[in-house]
Amino acid sequence: MNNAALYDHVSYNCSKAVTGEYSTSFFSAIKLLRTDLRKPIYAVYGMVRLADEIVDTFHDFDKETLLAEFKKDTFLAITNKISLNPILQSFQQTVHRYNIDLGLVEAFFKSMETDLKKQYYLNRDEYEEYIYGSAEVVGLMCLYIFCDGDKKLFGELKDYARALGAAFQKINFLRDLQADVEDLNRAYFPGFQKGSFNELQKQAIEDEIAADFEMAYTGIKRLPISARFGVYVAYRYYLALFQKVKKANASRIMEERIRIPNHMKLVIVFKAGVRNQLNWI
Repeated sequence: MNNAALYDHVSYNCSKAVTGEYSTSFFSAIKLLRTDLRKPIYAVYGMVRLADEIVDTFHDFDKETLLAEFKKDTFLAITNKISLNPILQSFQQTVHRYNIDLGLVEAFFKSMETDLKKQYYLNRDEYEEYIYGSAEVVGLMCLYIFCDGDKKLFGELKDYARALGAAFQKINFLRDLQADVEDLNRAYFPGFQKGSFNELQKQAIEDEIAADFEMAYTGIKRLPISARFGVYVAYRYYLALFQKVKKANASRIMEERIRIPNHMKLVIVFKAGVRNQLNWI
C-alpha cells in the first residue's frame, strides 16, 4: 500500500470510527450492507455528524464561525480532491466516486445554519425545508451510493429515500423533544409551544411519520440486493423506536428520552434476518 492509499485507508477508518462512536444502531446496520458500500456510507455519516455536533454540542465556542469554516473546508475538499481533514477526505472521495449532487451538500449546510439562528418553526414550509436539508438529502446521498450510477433507478427511488429520511428525522424530533426544548431552546414541529404539547398534537405527528414509513418501505423493497438488508434493518430499528414512542403519552415525551435497549436491537436483527432469508422483505 503506497502512502496515498494509506492516507485514504486511514481517512475512511476515521469516518468509520465516528459512525461507530456516535450511532451504534446505524453502525450495526451499515455492517449489513455489501462490503464495498460500507466505506462510502461511513464517509457520508462522518461528515454530517461533525456538522451536527457543531450546532448541537460545542456551546463554549463560536458555532457560527466553526460551521462556516467546516462548510468552506468541505467544498474546498471537493474542489481540490484532497483534504488534510480525514473525515472530509473520505467524504470528497465519495462525492466524486458516486457523482453526488453538490446541491444536496449545500442544502444540508443550509439546514445546519438554520439551527444556529432559529429556535421555533412557525409553518409547514419552514419545517419541510429544514427536514429536506437535514435528513432527506442524506438519504439521497446514500441512494447515489446504492444505485452506483444507475440514474433510472435513482429517479425511481428518490422519493422513497426522502420519505425514509423524513421518517427517521421526525422520530428523532419527537424522541428528543424534551432535550431540544430544555437544553437547546429549540423545537421543530410547527406551532409547538412549551407547556402545551398534548395527545392530539402527538397523534398528528405520529400519523405523519406512519405515512412516511409506509412510503419508505415500498422503496426499500426495490433497492439493489447489495443495500436492501442493511437499510431494512435501520428501518426496523426506527420502526421499533416509533412503536415505543407511540405507547408513551405526551407528558412522558416531555420528561424523558425513549430508547431501544441493546437486547431488543439484537432481536430486531435476528427477525429481519429471518425475513430476509425467506425473501419476505
